[in-house]
Amino acid sequence: MWLRLILCALIVAFCTAIGYLAAEKYRARRSYFSQLSDFVERYIAELGYAKKPLPAFLGSCHFNGDFGKTMERVARHEEIVCRESYLTEAERADCEGLYSMLGKGDSISQREYFQSKKQPIAEKKAAAEREAKSHSDLYLKLGLLAGLAFVILIL
Repeated sequence: MWLRLILCALIVAFCTAIGYLAAEKYRARRSYFSQLSDFVERYIAELGYAKKPLPAFLGSCHFNGDFGKTMERVARHEEIVCRESYLTEAERADCEGLYSMLGKGDSISQREYFQSKKQPIAEKKAAAEREAKSHSDLYLKLGLLAGLAFVILIL
């Protein structure tokens, strides 16, 4: 009897964990756009006031995940190619264009360019947050229900 209960608990936990991992794509997308939005706002403020050189500015910013890796490549002046699987082709092209404009031209034209990109990025951030919340909850619940279904079949 105890063996069955332990096995059932492990099955439910395993299926719930699978549901949690299945939603990782949406959480990563939310994190990416959140950090991108924060970066654009900081960069606009930087262009308006301090005007540090780009490597010094990027060194003062700390990001994590895929966005952090991209910013490290930008700081090393490597070719910027967005390889994130959770971005659409249009979003990849937009991000690559945005990264290619960093440090190019005078501060006024850069500030105008990034000001024009601020609203679309904020909209993508909001959409990614809504998507992450709904899909994370959905996949977690589906994993739990699948685990419970397996438990019912076992019993």
